[in-house]
This record gives sequence, C-alpha cells and structure tokens, in this order.
Amino acid sequence: MAGEERDGAGQRSRANGASAMRRGADRPRVRLDQPRAPRRTFLPEYDPEAFGRLSEKIARFLGTGRFIVWMTVTIILWVLWNTTAPSGLRFDQYPFIFLTLALSLQASYAAPLILLAQNRQDDRDRVTHEQDRKQNERSIADTEYLTREIAALRLGLGEVATRDWIRSELQDMLRDLELRQPAGAESDERDR
Repeated sequence: MAGEERDGAGQRSRANGASAMRRGADRPRVRLDQPRAPRRTFLPEYDPEAFGRLSEKIARFLGTGRFIVWMTVTIILWVLWNTTAPSGLRFDQYPFIFLTLALSLQASYAAPLILLAQNRQDDRDRVTHEQDRKQNERSIADTEYLTREIAALRLGLGEVATRDWIRSELQDMLRDLELRQPAGAESDERDR
C-alpha cells in the first residue's frame, strides 16, 4: 500500500511538472535584456517636475502681501454684499456657510501645495549643502597641500645659500685675505 502511495505521489509530481512545462510553453518568454512595454493606464499622466514648479509658484504667491490684501478685499466684499444687498441678490446668508466652505477649500489646497514647495526647496538645499560640503573638503585639502609645500620650501630654503649669506662669507674671506696679505708682503721684502 505504501508503494502504491509513492507511485501515486510520483505520478502526481510528474503530472504537475508536465503541466508547469506546458504552461511555460504557452506563455511567451520574458526577455530580461529589453525593457517592458509600457502599460496602459486609465489615470491621467502628468509631469511631476512641471507640477512641482506650478506648486512653487502658487506657494510663492500665497506667501505675498498681495495675496493677503486680495483675500481680505474679497472677504470684505463678500460679507458686505451678503449683508447689504437686496435679499434676492444675496447668495450666502448670515452664517456665511459658502464663504466658510470656499476658505476651507482654499486652505485644503494651499497647505499641500506649500508643503510640496517646501519639500522641493529642502531637496534643493540638501543638494546645495552637499555640494558646499564637497567644495569645502576640496578647499581644505588644497590648503593642507599648499601648507605642506610651503613648509617644504622653507626647509629647502634653509639649506640654500642666500645672497646675504654669500656676501657675508665673501666679506669674511676678503678680511682674511687682507690680514694675510701684509704678512706675506713683509716676508717677500725680507727675502729680497
């Protein structure tokens, strides 16, 4: 009975392997050396860089005094119109629910746009900081190299004969010769 179970299991495993091979033969082989064909999506495609630039422009405008002035003027006109205009022309009664909705909608879009602009600025600052750090490292390395070179030149100049040293040596030799010359001249006169 155990032998029959083994044979049955072996046939099942061979059958599974055969079906796996048949499934593999039915599907086309995937080439790993070539890029996949782009999939069709139902979502609209957009350029993230262009969207980021637009969000930065909006965030810059939201941070100006001009925006605050225009927002204040709009709110004042809104409130004045809806309190003083004839009742048939008013579109937002006293609790100003529509104004509240409009301001909430503006704030709900402004906050993520401002955060996106800040993230992009942080990325730029991080890149600039990294470039500055590398430039500082290069400057420090250059400064250390030049310091070593100047120290080597000073050591080398310590062993080089300078003009002043040569003059002093020549003057010393000249004095020695002058001191020896009269003694030599007297001995020459005696010999004659």
